[in-house]
Amino acid sequence: MQQPVIHIQHLNHYFGEGELRKQVLFDINLEIFAGEIVIMTGSSGSGKTTILTLVGGLRSAHSGSLKVLGQELCQATSQQLVQARRRNGYIFQAHNLHCSLTALQNVCMGLEVHGNLSRTKMQHRAAQILAEVGLGDCLHYYPDNLSGGQKQRVAITRALVSYPQIVLADEPTAALDSKSGRNVVNLMQQIAQEQSCTILMVTHDNRILDIADRIVHMEDGTLSSNTLSLDAA
Repeated sequence: MQQPVIHIQHLNHYFGEGELRKQVLFDINLEIFAGEIVIMTGSSGSGKTTILTLVGGLRSAHSGSLKVLGQELCQATSQQLVQARRRNGYIFQAHNLHCSLTALQNVCMGLEVHGNLSRTKMQHRAAQILAEVGLGDCLHYYPDNLSGGQKQRVAITRALVSYPQIVLADEPTAALDSKSGRNVVNLMQQIAQEQSCTILMVTHDNRILDIADRIVHMEDGTLSSNTLSLDAA
């Protein structure tokens, strides 16, 4: 029987300490399997990005169970979170490119955390995948010389260059026009399928819901529906 790549059971999470402590996630249960593209919808403040950061190992979950690729991340140590981050590709809402680095250098950063490739091999792989996404002529461009869509493609390339098993995307089309947004998610879908990885994407963009195998909906810190049809969304 296939085991879920992401397995969340009775997950609760809080922000703040003492009297300021506030619960932001309530009894979340979710399974996502290898190769699935799952989109998470919901209003701002509903808890979508919090779940994404917990799955991505950017912070440790407080109670319940959150297993990613079989590793328990609830109350994980800093070192365990570092190991978890090395196994996924994270695409931030703001592309988070380093302005002082070229497109090629930014993408190489997605390989440096693994520490198992020489500088030459990292640059070759980064250049190869940038060419695949149509940026072969922009390897040495700095972010200030790239359009919004090009920056986001660099960010996506950085997330995918290490062939992660899981891709986590937070509003990847938020700053893009309709055409650029469609191109970006098609690119994510294509490369992820070629690499046989799982995608969990947070979005408000109804124009891209059709790429999903499943849609889940967050509301006030709870998962109000584990599966929605595209028509219902």
